[in-house]
Amino acid sequence: MISIRLSYGPRNTSYDQQHKRRSRDFHASHKPIPPQDPHPVAKLPAYRPPSSGVLSYLPRSWIPYAELARLDKPAGTYYLFFPCLFSTFMAASYVQVPPLAVLETSLLFFAGALIMRGAGCTINDLWDRNLDPHVARTRLRPIARGAITPFQGLRFFGFQLLAGLGLLLQFPTSCLYYGIPSLVLVGTYPLAKRVTHYPQFVLGLAFSWGTFMGFPALGVDLFSDPVAMKVVAALYASCISWTVLYDMIYAHMDIKDDANVGIKSIALRHEKETKAVLSGLAVVQTALLEIAGWMLGVGPVFFVSTTVSNVTTLGLMVWRVNLKDVSSCWWWFKYGAWFTGGGISVGLLAEYLQAASSSSGDTRAKVPGSAWNELILGHPPQPG
Repeated sequence: MISIRLSYGPRNTSYDQQHKRRSRDFHASHKPIPPQDPHPVAKLPAYRPPSSGVLSYLPRSWIPYAELARLDKPAGTYYLFFPCLFSTFMAASYVQVPPLAVLETSLLFFAGALIMRGAGCTINDLWDRNLDPHVARTRLRPIARGAITPFQGLRFFGFQLLAGLGLLLQFPTSCLYYGIPSLVLVGTYPLAKRVTHYPQFVLGLAFSWGTFMGFPALGVDLFSDPVAMKVVAALYASCISWTVLYDMIYAHMDIKDDANVGIKSIALRHEKETKAVLSGLAVVQTALLEIAGWMLGVGPVFFVSTTVSNVTTLGLMVWRVNLKDVSSCWWWFKYGAWFTGGGISVGLLAEYLQAASSSSGDTRAKVPGSAWNELILGHPPQPG
């Protein structure tokens, strides 16, 4: 066999080196990208039972239910309670009821806020049971981590509603007609954040419903007293604005996770102009509150105290909160209830006490709410 070697001249080593380098660069630039972790929350710390606070004293089997009702996070209870308290103090100034009746009514409202806020959290977690595991802040909630089954959560929700009904029966019968419709709003909010960027408005409708309860709780029928109804309408709108304001700050804590899992919020819709929106809400909330006081006929004590309180507390909140910092958002949400709600309550209480101290010569102090409305409208009350 004859071997023939073909030669095409000297070997081009520089070409070979360039070819090898290009091949190496090509393969380096086309290395497979490692898959992204679809559940980054799995890398966060695991659940640990509470070792301090009120929950640490409960039996271990009760803890998941207490967490489901957010007993360890009472800020939401305060936000639900304050509209009830505002309405109670306004109604007390309107009809001049004894201080003990105001205290008893306020305590009943606080108990109701504690129960119904817990019920709202339960139904919210039931709706969000497939979303919460993918959000860092909510992944360890009882249903999300599997400590409570959806059926157990639903059964607990029924118990909460029965407890709320039992408490509602302690009020005048007319309060049933004002209180029961709020249940529709309680169950609507978790659905609203799936279809609109403004679920905070729906939350405001629910959390501010207590403004309708204070007057009938003290014997004033809103449907037969147009003055009281107008006062409540303005107060209700004011509290809705307040709710949207503080919950917009709250929504910033989950803004990244919400975007990833498809939850809508006003914080996502107005992320770049949040402070401007918050400022506008603060102005609207304050203006509507003053309108409610003006229609009620309160004195300068209310206007000075509430105006100073609102401008100071809401102004500081909008100015100081760092919307990029979860801890800052939580701090202002947590304590904002007391800063703003407490300030308004002090002003309303001062107005009530001042009116009570000078009620000896006030015809309004001797006449029930509906009859007083007849007086100011020019129709004398019927003798009883």
